[in-house]
Amino acid sequence: MIVVGGEALVDLVIDQRGGVTAKLGGGPFNSARTIGRLGGEVAFLGVLSHDRFGTQLAERLRADRVGEQLVQFTELPTTLAAAELDDHGSASYRFYITDTSAPSLSPVSLPDSMRVLHVGTLGMVLEPMASVLEHCVSRVADDVLVLLDPNCRPRITPDRDGYLARLQRLLRRADIVKVSTDDLEFIHPGDLVGAMQWLLDGGARVVLHTDGGSSVHVHTGGQVVDVPVPKVTVADTIGAGDSFGGAFAAWWDEAGLGRHDLGRTDLLIRAVAAAVEVAAVNCTHVGAEPPWRDELGDRWSPAAPA
Repeated sequence: MIVVGGEALVDLVIDQRGGVTAKLGGGPFNSARTIGRLGGEVAFLGVLSHDRFGTQLAERLRADRVGEQLVQFTELPTTLAAAELDDHGSASYRFYITDTSAPSLSPVSLPDSMRVLHVGTLGMVLEPMASVLEHCVSRVADDVLVLLDPNCRPRITPDRDGYLARLQRLLRRADIVKVSTDDLEFIHPGDLVGAMQWLLDGGARVVLHTDGGSSVHVHTGGQVVDVPVPKVTVADTIGAGDSFGGAFAAWWDEAGLGRHDLGRTDLLIRAVAAAVEVAAVNCTHVGAEPPWRDELGDRWSPAAPA
């Protein structure tokens, strides 16, 4: 089983004309849905409200074949994010979090069947959720693959030093870190190379650097490999990074791979290429709408290593 921990919320997507559309989201929520749509066994670890938005979030998890056994429910209202789109479909976010559902995660016991733990985004910022997920990462079994997606949100991270201290603690057990160029800029302003080295020195075995429509850069410490990104007509980029991270985890797990296989660059390239295809399809949709497995055809073909 893959467990994805973090926030579920509602994006109020504001287009260039000021029109507003409510979309279900949250980085980890989107990643879990991606895994479910790709046929992976996945459970979402997070908090949902009993309000109408929370009910819709729960229904979406079920529709996308995501297990709810680790979901906690609350009477607090659903967390909201206002996503303002620019002329290129890229979104900037403002969050409404005080006394809302997502941060209120309580301590939990993770299942023995867990093979992959994927955490990130506001799950590394909002308390008490962030402390609960950090504890989960620190206590996982030796054979569990840990994937971090910081997905940094400067507007909601007033204590940058405290955030980086938490990230540094998580890196001690992280196997894979997925970061965007914006994430690297937040980690080490003006020095992307220094930010990348900081992640690797901190303990990450593999760093996957996504750079918009440019190639994905796969860093393994002593080697960097670029994986091309297909050209598509972009509706918006909401959920693209989330679907990439979820797809990588789903491919790696379905292929029967684990922590001990991370030294195989050929397998990393195949997994990243498949994840890129998933993210590209997501970008052709409005909001976070990862593809179902049958939409991908031969572009999704996990296989055990030779």
